Amino acid sequence: MRYRVKILHPDTGITALTVDALDEVEAATRLKREGAQVLSIASEGGRWLSPRRTRFALSLFTQELIALLDAGLSLTEALETLSEKETRTESRQLIERLLATMREGRPFSAALATHPQAFPALYAATVRAAENTGDLSPALSRYLSYQNQIDTVKKKVVSASIYPVLLMGVGTLVIGFLLGYVVPRFATVYVDAGRDLPWMSQMLLAWGSAVERHGKWLLVGAVVAVAAAVTAFSQPATRAAATRLAWRMPAIGEHLRTFELARFYRSLGMLLRGGIPIVSALGMVSGLLSAHLRSGAAIAMEAMRRGESISAAFESGALTTPVATRLLRVGEKSGRMGEMMERIAVFHDEEMARWVDWFTRLFEPLLMVFIGLTIGLIVVLLYMPIFELAGSIQ
Repeated sequence: MRYRVKILHPDTGITALTVDALDEVEAATRLKREGAQVLSIASEGGRWLSPRRTRFALSLFTQELIALLDAGLSLTEALETLSEKETRTESRQLIERLLATMREGRPFSAALATHPQAFPALYAATVRAAENTGDLSPALSRYLSYQNQIDTVKKKVVSASIYPVLLMGVGTLVIGFLLGYVVPRFATVYVDAGRDLPWMSQMLLAWGSAVERHGKWLLVGAVVAVAAAVTAFSQPATRAAATRLAWRMPAIGEHLRTFELARFYRSLGMLLRGGIPIVSALGMVSGLLSAHLRSGAAIAMEAMRRGESISAAFESGALTTPVATRLLRVGEKSGRMGEMMERIAVFHDEEMARWVDWFTRLFEPLLMVFIGLTIGLIVVLLYMPIFELAGSIQ
């Protein structure tokens, strides 16, 4: 990202310049090393007009790092190679900062933890476990497989929701056009005709007359309402309230719980296969859970510290389903708990995919029927006086 900086330098005095840096801290630190005192710093183009920050390509970085490690390079040499070949300024600076942290004697996982905006906590935890066992490349491969599976599930949900959202958007536009343009025109015609109208037609045409008289204010009110809704949903508190409401819905809430548990079990299984103890791994992945299940993770950790089995602890924390409970007991007997948790995640992912497919198959025709009936009702109410007039002529 580019920053406009005003500095005070002993040789040049007060000067203004543009600096490419990962963030404001990076830009200020670099200038201070050169002996300059930073007076002010701002992103180029201002807060609203500045270019959007480039997202760090974590999957590509991990794939390239695995390839270099498997080729025989040390971790430092692999990072230096990635830094040299990186063409994007921000990504190159991020890798250089990782190298600088490691040259200070800190481990790779600690360097990753200092950049949570690019490296999730689960990624750093995976690397931390691999540092204890010495199998960094296989651990990164497990994380890459985990992320690909999570992305696959998300893509299924998103692709299934595209058509209903598109249908709702088009239906809203058509209904808005009828209510905002067609109905006011009919209202003018019927007022001039001076005929008695059915009650529902009168209500519809009263709306049309209101739009005709106060159309600009209604448009401004609609824009303000949409802006207020967008602003409200950008706030974490509003999103949390919407999530709580969705969790209380009888059919949807249970499947949201299943979706979260699938991601929870997949993350936990990956950490267990990496060699992290169950209590530590549970503490690392509890942040992935919503508030409804996070308290259950705390209850499960406390139960395991008291010596209870994993299946019993998870059951006491309401972190299981009937299938998960049975498979956890099998994992306790076989000693392959990490593998068993990943099997639980696969089962629930497939269950979620089937439910999403069933729900979209049912919801799409119902939505089409609702939009069609709404549009048809508006049209019938508009033309009902004409039908009555035609009947009186006959």
